[in-house]
Amino acid sequence: MAYNKYKIIFSLLILLLGFSCNIQIKVSNDKEEIPSESVVKIVVENTEEKRYNGWWIYGEGQHMFKDEESLEEWGLEFPNENMEELKELYLAICEMEYFPMECEMTGYKRKDVLENETTLIVSKFKILYIQGCGE
Repeated sequence: MAYNKYKIIFSLLILLLGFSCNIQIKVSNDKEEIPSESVVKIVVENTEEKRYNGWWIYGEGQHMFKDEESLEEWGLEFPNENMEELKELYLAICEMEYFPMECEMTGYKRKDVLENETTLIVSKFKILYIQGCGE
């Protein structure tokens, strides 16, 4: 009986924390093509937007961001932008893949707990400096 009491209190505290801190927790159980195999994803999002300075890197169809403060590398998602146009913009400026472009990104982070992958969801960005150009 006491176990259920603590379980309910713990659940309520987690819900209170989630609603008060702009944190969203999503758990999904997606079935793959093979019915016996399923994928469980646990995603945590802090939807409070922040500014991050660092380097935007594009290569092999993947947009990445290296944070200047923590030196962590995150995937990038641009929900308000056309991805093909972003690829063309990056390549027009850098003239090649995997060339770092210093940027200020405004957005929030989403973390897939099981995969240990962090993605920066970008609402806007500003290009600050292109490495190697001296301008």
